[in-house]
Amino acid sequence: MSTLLHVSASPRGASSDSRALAGALLDTHLRAHPEVIVEELDLFDGKLPAFGRLAAEAKLAVFGGGHPSPEQQGEWDAARAVFDRFAAADAYLFSVPMWNAGVPYVLKQWIDIITQPGWVFGFTPDAGYTGLIRGKKAAVIYTSGVYQPGAPLAYGNDFHATFFNDWLRFAGFTDVTEVRWQPDVLTATRDADKTAALQRAAEAGRRF
Repeated sequence: MSTLLHVSASPRGASSDSRALAGALLDTHLRAHPEVIVEELDLFDGKLPAFGRLAAEAKLAVFGGGHPSPEQQGEWDAARAVFDRFAAADAYLFSVPMWNAGVPYVLKQWIDIITQPGWVFGFTPDAGYTGLIRGKKAAVIYTSGVYQPGAPLAYGNDFHATFFNDWLRFAGFTDVTEVRWQPDVLTATRDADKTAALQRAAEAGRRF
């Protein structure tokens, strides 16, 4: 059996558009692959550890080829526990709403916790960064309330999908399925747009 980790970056529960699309994708995926175990990671459940001074110093110690100090070790271990849950999965589904042209702050916090040397990436002066999350696939749901690709700048900009897609690349993902619902606010077709997006998500789940 394999495990699919659904990482949700929305605090809106049943009202969340990104969660609705993720649900449509999971429904058809599980019909096609009933052996898959889905684990839910709600980034807004308040359980993410802080990554402050001691954790940052531990990271720099490891990045320099050393080890965390006894004072730093507890926070480094807390970060490692978050990474271990991520690394244990075989595949991933990320539901990512747009907040202020970017990603929700808890998603950035989660990324900053797990993206550590020897965990998510390697580095050498000659080759630069190398992603260490290999041979795993990811699906990403992107939603926004106003921004839409191609709309005038007055309707927003995309530091959302651009940022998260680059993190996936940095981590080593090469098999990424993307589903977007970014409705055109200049028209009155929101309900029809959502229905079409749910259908795209369901079809992506069958192929994922």
